Amino acid sequence: MLVGALTGPIYDAGYFRALLTVGSFGVVFGHMMLSLATTYWQVILAQGICVGLGAGCLFVPSVAILSTYFSTRIATAMGLAAAGSSLGKLCLYSPPSCPLTSHTGGVIYPIVFYRLEPRIGFPWATRVIGFIALGTLIIANSVMRVRVLPAARRAVLDLKAFTELPYLFFVLGGFLAFMGLYAPFFYIESYAITYNITSESLGFYTLAIINSASVFGRVLPNLVADRTGPMNIIIPCCVISGIIALCLIPVRSEAALIVECVLYGFFSGALVSLPPTVFVHLSPNRGLIGTRMGQGFSIISIGLLLGTPICGWILNGSGFTEVWVFAGVLILAGGSLMFVSRFFKAGFKLVQRV
Repeated sequence: MLVGALTGPIYDAGYFRALLTVGSFGVVFGHMMLSLATTYWQVILAQGICVGLGAGCLFVPSVAILSTYFSTRIATAMGLAAAGSSLGKLCLYSPPSCPLTSHTGGVIYPIVFYRLEPRIGFPWATRVIGFIALGTLIIANSVMRVRVLPAARRAVLDLKAFTELPYLFFVLGGFLAFMGLYAPFFYIESYAITYNITSESLGFYTLAIINSASVFGRVLPNLVADRTGPMNIIIPCCVISGIIALCLIPVRSEAALIVECVLYGFFSGALVSLPPTVFVHLSPNRGLIGTRMGQGFSIISIGLLLGTPICGWILNGSGFTEVWVFAGVLILAGGSLMFVSRFFKAGFKLVQRV
């Protein structure tokens, strides 16, 4: 997301194919280099930088291009596109015995790695992930086409967008919400195992449960958003996600934890799939959609980048209760700023499509 400030204008300038090619190479090459990593700095270089930059080159063009094909059902289209990233994200999971550990991911990739690593080892399990990414990206490169070419070169940034209060407050709301949004994704497994809520094997699948529910959360709310407006859906989903995060505090049973995972995965899914639609809605000039979306996601990604390490620091100094409070309050604060954004866009007309 952070490189969106660059990839957005590059997309608007007509270099969609270049972004798609460079991004695809970065993702596949990064995974292959990760399979050779033996030290932490090599993991950061391969997974964090190479795969991260590659995915960043793919993200904004992949969602911005949909606005050139859809006008009446754009939220549904973007929801379906976002659902795929929940099924298999460009991240890995490795069991606690492995020194190269990243406790995040979607549904398919982590489970594939979790099953293969004990049998064929870390290097080849990682290469299998890389080959899966290669196969899916070959399909994407083969079928994706730009429908509307830009009429002229665009500025790298659209600073005028930040003078528009609906856009400004939505970006600020996204910054706060995403700072807390991924805390359950990163720490729900440790929470389940630390308090003996689940076994270690089931604890791993709590993340898969969240991401499985997120698939539906990225599609169904978007279907409704096409009728009611994206802001009318993302705001209540944001508030509900914050409340669910706070409700993790008293959870001590397996059944309650699974329910929490399903609910949080569903409602937080809308926070991932709907922002691109909101950015399109807040961009009257369609020629600047990529730029506005890219710079908006760049700011939001800073919150995402800061939030998880802060949660880790809080966890080491206090405990899980404080982590859930931190996450829940930030998500609720983000939802409040999104409501302010909606107010500047449509006032207090709650039934208006926004």
